[in-house]
Amino acid sequence: MKPRKLLRKQRGFTLLETMIAMAILSFGVLSLASFYTAGLKSSSLIKVQYIANQKAQQALESIYTARDTNTLAFSQIANISQGGVFKDGPQPLLAPGPDGIVGTSDDDASNPDVIFTGPGPDNILGTADDTYIPLNPWMTRTIAIQPVPNYTSTMMQVTITITYVYQGQSGQVQLVTYVSSYS
Repeated sequence: MKPRKLLRKQRGFTLLETMIAMAILSFGVLSLASFYTAGLKSSSLIKVQYIANQKAQQALESIYTARDTNTLAFSQIANISQGGVFKDGPQPLLAPGPDGIVGTSDDDASNPDVIFTGPGPDNILGTADDTYIPLNPWMTRTIAIQPVPNYTSTMMQVTITITYVYQGQSGQVQLVTYVSSYS
């Protein structure tokens, strides 16, 4: 008698099955990578929106402070075109001048506004190597002041708009509030 050979079926993956599995896995990994980069970009834009919001709030607080400390008479809380002290139209963000109010004609043009990002390589605050991000020319501020109908002598509507273009994305933050002659 002849010995019989037992034939076993080979089990495993075919080349086609392996290639399909690799394609599905690659698609999944690339999808996750695109979500990750979109998240990083969104995070960066949120930071810029936060800075713009704070710069609008800074302008509003300087108006309230000027009114409350009598640095400005209420009649001066208006745009220059209406006999006030605030510049008309979009303006670069500059350090406030001697009056301490942003958006007026005495702003310090030699001192553009910056955001402090941290100590430099020496890790000591207040030294020459501290790092800052300049806000000009990619961010502007517009302060528009209008009298409120029926309250023209006692209330003004203040609209502060910060417009920015950052990494090819443009946007704006707008703050609208009212200022009365009563502190």
